[in-house]
Amino acid sequence: MRKGLILFGLAMLPATALGAVEPAVHADQREGTMENSTEHNIAVVKQMIAAWEERDADAIAEMFTEDGVLHSVMIDPIKGREAIRPRMAFLVDNASEMKLNVRNWAVTGNTVFIEREDEFVFKGHAGKVPVVGVLVIEGDKVAEWREYYDRAELLEAMGVEGDF
Repeated sequence: MRKGLILFGLAMLPATALGAVEPAVHADQREGTMENSTEHNIAVVKQMIAAWEERDADAIAEMFTEDGVLHSVMIDPIKGREAIRPRMAFLVDNASEMKLNVRNWAVTGNTVFIEREDEFVFKGHAGKVPVVGVLVIEGDKVAEWREYYDRAELLEAMGVEGDF
């Protein structure tokens, strides 16, 4: 319980404070390599964010490992890049605008936490919703992306009745 509270507090640090935070190093990390550095992991996430903002479903899907997982925690996870691709296509094909406004970053090992507010126009309906994303990075890819948000709030902001 105490570890979870400390981790939550870390995730709420402003991006400017991250330089003062020493990320945890996992046993599978090779010290001193760019592939496992905080800067590298943030760069991979920024590349993913750029693909979202460009509304490029193929680029988003290609950012995942072949067996990657996308899990909006209130619905079933989507497993595998080829299963993720149609979900991304549905979302970006129906969005004329998309902006992921990151408020805070935190990194521990190969995991990047981003607190953000997503703004979008989905099928002509403008909306925004607060989100926390947790991305596990392997090399230059996302192995797992867990999203935490209020699903009812998102659907209302999208102007969607029911679910998708």
